[in-house]
Amino acid sequence: MNRFWTAVTASEFGTQVTALAMPLFVLVTLHGSATDVGLLNAARWAPYLLFGLLAGALIDRWRRLPVLVTADLGRAVLLATAALFVRDLTVLLVVVFLVGLLSLGHDVASQSFLPRLVDRARLPHANARLAQTGSAAAATGPLVGGGLVGALGAPLSIVLDAVSYLVSGLLLATLKTEEPPAPDRRGTIREGLAWVYGHPMLRALALNTHAWMIFSAAAGAVYVPFATQVLGLSPFELGATLAAAGVGGVLGGAVSTRIADRLGLGRAAVTARFLPIVAFGLIAVSQDWAGAAAGQFLFWFGICVESPSTLAYRQAVTPDRLQGRMNATIRSLNWGMVTIGAPLGGLLADTAGHRVALAVATAGFALTAVTFACSRFRSATTAMAAGTAR
Repeated sequence: MNRFWTAVTASEFGTQVTALAMPLFVLVTLHGSATDVGLLNAARWAPYLLFGLLAGALIDRWRRLPVLVTADLGRAVLLATAALFVRDLTVLLVVVFLVGLLSLGHDVASQSFLPRLVDRARLPHANARLAQTGSAAAATGPLVGGGLVGALGAPLSIVLDAVSYLVSGLLLATLKTEEPPAPDRRGTIREGLAWVYGHPMLRALALNTHAWMIFSAAAGAVYVPFATQVLGLSPFELGATLAAAGVGGVLGGAVSTRIADRLGLGRAAVTARFLPIVAFGLIAVSQDWAGAAAGQFLFWFGICVESPSTLAYRQAVTPDRLQGRMNATIRSLNWGMVTIGAPLGGLLADTAGHRVALAVATAGFALTAVTFACSRFRSATTAMAAGTAR
């Protein structure tokens, strides 16, 4: 587990640098617009919509560790190539699409690999630890990234992410873990779909999160152009607001299991879904970096309160032979929603204004929070999850 955690830490830090540098690369180096940033986000997540279900079926037939190593090394090569040689938006979108395709395989394999490293009772704590790691990287990566972009430019900052994936891949290649052969090499996509959308709790969680992701993608596509073009933030100040998101994530992950134990897993998740309403409402009316930072803090605090518990529920309730398909079914449609929300958010910002786009996203967060509170998932518990898998 420790080596796996170290590999995750290395790649997460680089990813946070690129999360800041890539939109700035489009806006500054390629002279793009908010719509172009939306297209960039859509290209990154389109593979989840197009190939996510197939990826889940394949991951359940393959050993998961080689997939993780291959995806990390492939992403290192692609990002370095994009940063050093690509100066055309269309070519960049193709490269980012390929990075997204490898990330799809990595994400599905990673979430399906974790239950083989730790027992089901420890999954909430293991997921919370990984969430805290990602949040810690999010707290420091944007600050470093903002400084790097200001000093070296966006392209060289992206190269650092390529190096982080290289380090992660090499670490995972040295991991010694016994992986059993796939119990059924004929597993079908339909079986994964039937499991997720036939299970009353998973269905409620999945459908609501699909809708939530549309509004999250719209808000995310608008945020960097809003911060730089409306608020006039420098790269370092933008990094500071995203670092606040990381701090919120660290604190959210730290209290996630405690809140779930006190309120119950379902009620904790429902409560956390209301925080993005406040977060992006605050961002929409902010006038400087402090208001934007406060909104980012609240947004990621809520995500990291919810995510470890709901992910642990998904992993605990699902048999090992269906882990890949369950994770791919939910994640592919979740992130596939970015291909809808991100371009719409960018287009709305360019036509109606950045604050209007953020207000629409905030209203969407309110709609999904209320419907989630009325769903069956509000009664979900860890004990229920542990007793369901078979």
